[in-house]
Amino acid sequence: MNLADCYRLLGLRTGASYEEVKASYRRLAREYHPDVNPENPQQAQAKFIQITTAYRQLLETIQATELNPTPPPSSAARPRATQPPRSRPYPPPPQRDRVSPVQMDQQLKQKAYEQLQQLLREHRFPRAIALVEGLAQRLPNDPEVRQWQAISYQRWGRQLVIEKQPEKARIYLKKALRTDPHNKSLWYEIEQDFRRIDQTEIL
Repeated sequence: MNLADCYRLLGLRTGASYEEVKASYRRLAREYHPDVNPENPQQAQAKFIQITTAYRQLLETIQATELNPTPPPSSAARPRATQPPRSRPYPPPPQRDRVSPVQMDQQLKQKAYEQLQQLLREHRFPRAIALVEGLAQRLPNDPEVRQWQAISYQRWGRQLVIEKQPEKARIYLKKALRTDPHNKSLWYEIEQDFRRIDQTEIL
């Protein structure tokens, strides 16, 4: 996700201040939080994740700018006429843009998120789970990755219910709850899935 997309998602002009970014994120996070959108929690959750990712990326950019401001032009005095003229140095070699480990993780996370969304849309749930589990090993303390992992387990569990594999479905639904136990909208979805399993077993 480039910076222009981040500003667009947060409804801001390019170059907005830290306070403007923070205020816009808080407003949108309240609007799209899954807990306040029970009628369509999955769509709200996807939007919430996009907003949070954009907010974090903008914060990193703003903080990097504040920590490394553009240096003022040099005001060094010109050499005196009595000094011999200095030879012109060779131009410095071009420097590649250095990418910090945090930026690398963010880029990896964004690409993985896009791939994950595509796999879920195509109902390729085992592949989606493998992708997000690998990402969770790389970023074990990232709450968004943990949330994506739980959603992948839940979606696969629901598909297994449809395919009349209730025992296997229970395993993945329970894994989803263990992965993200404080996600209320996820609990609501999984409760519905367990009811479908009970109804299937009764029939």
